[in-house]
Order: sequence, then C-alpha cells, then structure tokens
Amino acid sequence: MSHHALTIHQAQEKLRAREVSAVELSQSVLNRIQATDGRLHSYLTVCAEEALAQAEAADRTLSNGAIPPPLCGIPIALKDVILAQGVRSTAGSKILERFISPYDATVTQRLKEAGAVIIGKVNCDEFAMGSSNENSAFAPCRNPWDTDRVPGGSSGGSAASVAADQACASLGTDTGGSIRLPAAFCGIVGLKPTYGRVSRFGVVAYASSLDQVGPCTKDVRDCALLLEVIAGYDSRDSTSVNRPTPSYTTHLERGVSGLRIGIPQEYFIEGMQPEVETAVRDAMAHLQALGAEAVPISLPHTEYAVASYYIIAMAEASSNLARYDGVRYGYRAAEVEDLGELYQTTRAQGFGSEVKRRIALGTYVLSAGYYDAYYVKAQKVRTLIRQDFLDAFEACDIIATPVAPTTAFRLGEKLAAPLTMYLSDIFTIAVNLAGLPGLSVPCGFDHHGLPIGLQLLGRPFDEEALLQAAYAYEQDHDWRTRKPPL
Repeated sequence: MSHHALTIHQAQEKLRAREVSAVELSQSVLNRIQATDGRLHSYLTVCAEEALAQAEAADRTLSNGAIPPPLCGIPIALKDVILAQGVRSTAGSKILERFISPYDATVTQRLKEAGAVIIGKVNCDEFAMGSSNENSAFAPCRNPWDTDRVPGGSSGGSAASVAADQACASLGTDTGGSIRLPAAFCGIVGLKPTYGRVSRFGVVAYASSLDQVGPCTKDVRDCALLLEVIAGYDSRDSTSVNRPTPSYTTHLERGVSGLRIGIPQEYFIEGMQPEVETAVRDAMAHLQALGAEAVPISLPHTEYAVASYYIIAMAEASSNLARYDGVRYGYRAAEVEDLGELYQTTRAQGFGSEVKRRIALGTYVLSAGYYDAYYVKAQKVRTLIRQDFLDAFEACDIIATPVAPTTAFRLGEKLAAPLTMYLSDIFTIAVNLAGLPGLSVPCGFDHHGLPIGLQLLGRPFDEEALLQAAYAYEQDHDWRTRKPPL
C-alpha cells in the first residue's frame, strides 16, 4: 500500500514502528496532491513547505523514545473556513482571497498539539453555502469517483481529498449536511458532532446556531480518533458545552446487540433514487442481523424542516456577513467616491451569486413586518422538530435514514434551480436544527459506481452510539476498501 493510502490508525502503527517516517508520509501525500488535484481541485492552498517542516518535527518526536501525541506525523487537511495561523483562509470567497489568518482556530490548535501535519486548506462552497461545492469562487471541486459529478457540499474538498488519498483525514463543517452529504457522495465517513461538542472559535461563521466542525475520514476508527482530539470545552466559544469528552475509540467494538434503531417513515419519500433506498434498507437489515432491533418511529414535522432551516440559516448569514465591508480586512473595491459606495461595490464584487441570494433573503425575513411571520415562526418550528427527535429517542437509541435522496449529481445539473439544490439536504438539515449528532457511513454503490451513504442520528452528546453502530456495520463490508478510479 502506498503511504498516501494509509488510514490514520495504519499510519500511526507504521510511524511508531519506524517503518515509515513522517516526512516520507507527508511527501507521499504531497505527491498525490500534485498528481491528482489538477482534475479534482480539492485544494485551495497546499502548505508543502510548512507541512514538511512539521513532519520533520514529528520525526524528532517519534525518535526520542517517549509516547508520541495521538496524531504525530499524520497529514490532515482543513476546510478553508477553518483558520490556521499564517495560512491563507478564503472561505471559498473572493472577498477573503488574500486573507492570511493571524491565529489558529481552536480545532487547528488541537490538531497541532496532537502532532498533526497541516497539509493544506481544501475547497468549499463560498462561506459554506451550498450542497455541491460549485459555489466556490475559485473552481468547483470534483468527485473522485466521477470527475463530471459534484463531491457534495459545502465541505466538498474535505471529502474529495480524503476519498482521493490526498490527506489521511480532513476537517469540515456542517451547517445543514455539509459534512454528511459530501461524505456520502464521496464514499467516506463523515460526522457532524452535537452542537457545542466541538469549538467553533476561529471558524468563519455562516449560521452560528447551526455550524459545527467535524471529521471526514477513511473509516470509522479514524473518525473516532479524530473526534477525540478536536472535541471538548473551549471558553473562547460561548456555545461550547462544558462536559467530559469520552474516549470514543475505547468502546468502538461493543457491537449493536440490543440496540434499538428507529426507522422514520418520513425519510423514505417518493422520488428517491431506488438504488439509494435499497442500499439503505439493506444496511438497516444487516444491523438487525448483527443483533439490533428495528423500531418504526415518526418525525411528524419533517416536512417543515427545509423551509424553517433556510429562513434561520439565511437570517444568521445576513447578520454574520455584514462584517465584510471592505474597511477592516478582505477585498476592497477600488475607485469609489464615498463610504456607502465602498460598502456596496465591495460586497457586490466580492460575494458570489448564492451568497448574495442568501443575504438578501436573510435580510428580508429579519425586516420589520416580516420578522414575526417568518423568522419567529421558523424558530417555533425548530423547537417542534427538536421535540420530535427527543420523543423518538424514548423508543429508540439511534435513528437510521438515507443521507440524500440520490447519489452524486452532475456538475451544473442543479445550478439553475436553487430550490432543487436546497432539497439535496432534505434528510440532513433537521439534525442541525435539533443540534444532534449525525454520521454518514458508506453502505453501497449505484449502477454508475457512485457511493451511497447510510445516515445514523443520535441523542445529544451520544456520538459513541453512532460510532459503535457504524463500526459494527463497516467491519462486515468492504465498502471502505474500494478506491475511486483516479
């Protein structure tokens, strides 16, 4: 096996046995990026020089005989909304094209403390707004399984880079499915942790009550390893929850015997790609064969999730993006006559069409006369959706659903129809509204050879149950061993 194809836990073993050096591992990943990224556009910034310097430091640590930190020498990529000191952080937007971050995000700091090598910053929809990664201001990322198709969004580069062995793992963010959808489309494991489990400090904000950082990995064990490193309380994030972080890897092999898995009728809808439904139902049946119990449940307010999500997300986006005004940092329009024109021209030139659409809609639903009719009502629906889940968890331990109604669609297929694009998130957004953890694990392929994902949802702060169920399922299949035909 080539060094770049190693999982985190495989690389850990080889590094600690000194069968491979951290420099060799990072150089293999850098070579892989150079060989494949002309077709994929996973990366917006490759930190080759810095990565090799970090790898040299990791080799010194590995050779001194002490127990190394958990990710010592492991190449990890960061979604370009996650800040890294001294590295360009664009959020996929022209307005931040030349922005060099003066500090690390908390998750970046924790990766570095764990010995990880930051290999680069990966592509995403502009300000994480999108389901296909086509809204990047620089180039659309492409799916490694079929480069004419999207990798999913907004963390498309995070998923594509892992699927294509351009990193051992990556971090993404999930506001309405932005880790789980790309994970499903690219055939990897992706986890959106409980809201408040992972710090958002140093992460470029889209919708602050919905955003959450999480791992994109080659298998479930890697997902547990990476979550252990990035999870935990951070006083710099007012939404961070101060509660102990379990050792997710310790009990990974507990299995699913006696686990009650809820099957919501609302998540198997008319118009779903038949191969997706078949693969997901087969995965559920396999979990039952492993000892789990299937329990029919209902999530009655599911049909209102898309509308309430986009009202809340766009409202928060319009507020968060008000800071990009051409005055303090970021892009500034030239040849303007006054402050008002500076604001208008900078934002008109710096933001892409989807970001402008969301700012406009968000401003509208927050405006006088419409605030109660839209925003307040959406927040009330959000409460009902969260209660649906809490009621369901009285009858089950986890919930199993599809990640998306289809496999990866073709580039450009949905760009002209924003509402159709928004419906790609129909099975993922309710989880963000409720603040729950959600995981995507590969469960098959369609007739085009495109991956299909199974979504597992859990109680607040019960990522352990999701990882255990996903691991039990994964071990009985070879989906994770299949590689894109790059």
